[in-house]
Amino acid sequence: MVDLVVSEVGPRDGLQNIDYILPTQDKCRWIEALAAAGLREIEVGSCVSPKAVPQMADTPEVAAFARRLNTEIAILIPNLKGLKRALTANPQKISIPFSVSETHSLKNLNRTHAQMLDGVEEICAYLRTLPADERPEFEGGLSTAFGCTLEGPVPEDRVVTLAEQLMAAGCDGVGLADTTGYANPAQVRRLIRRVKAAVGEQNLSSVHLHNTRGQGLANALAALEEGITTLDSSMAGLGGCPFAPGASGNIVTEDLVFMLEAMGLNTGIDYDGLIRARELLQKLLPKAVELYGFTPAAGLPKGLCIRGDSQGDSLYVASPG
Repeated sequence: MVDLVVSEVGPRDGLQNIDYILPTQDKCRWIEALAAAGLREIEVGSCVSPKAVPQMADTPEVAAFARRLNTEIAILIPNLKGLKRALTANPQKISIPFSVSETHSLKNLNRTHAQMLDGVEEICAYLRTLPADERPEFEGGLSTAFGCTLEGPVPEDRVVTLAEQLMAAGCDGVGLADTTGYANPAQVRRLIRRVKAAVGEQNLSSVHLHNTRGQGLANALAALEEGITTLDSSMAGLGGCPFAPGASGNIVTEDLVFMLEAMGLNTGIDYDGLIRARELLQKLLPKAVELYGFTPAAGLPKGLCIRGDSQGDSLYVASPG
């Protein structure tokens, strides 16, 4: 059994923040390489307005391709219209970005909190009309949960209240997102505890953390110790929110996987395959796009390797010889 899920968000969060539009066939090649490396969940894109985020215009086509791979696919949606587009690819998971900062919500989706909640209720009502085997998991993603570059500090009480309202509206669960890289480990621990106490332990299992201020892996460790089982990250640290000034840099998938496996935690990811996917990405993107990551640059420690193993054996093992 694989103990943790590293959810790769590069094809969505990573690509949306660069000007270059990666061709559909190249996105599919990269996602295929990620799946081959053992990534169990990949956020393949978002069904948002192509005018606002042209990099995501081909998400239904990319998702339809990814659906045939040995991985679960996730798609971000802003509203019911986006949901209907996403459902053409039959994803296993969909999420909606619900900004705890109303200033960011207006900037990102041009909606107040009341309008967002109405939209979530509309989505949930539509999902209930689908057969159970065609109904994806629906997560309410509480973005800017730890602070906002537009609004400043975000009250924790507001995060908790909105989490409760999202569950009452019909979401299957909620996630916490450090959209702007404000979070610190103590804050991560505290907010996870508060939200879990409000909505139930099982209804908060994922966090989306950025490394904007170098706190990404420390925050991920704090989240793990609070029982979080799904960690979002992006290959080469690509990403950031186009509508939040200065919000750059997701956790580097390659560094996160090394940390987890070095701790003896099972991700099911083959590190050599991960590096092959990174090398492919480097070839596909313009040279001006900077790729980040300490572990890819330094390599694994001598005598150690990380290999994917669906049987659940230790993935961090001594190399032969």
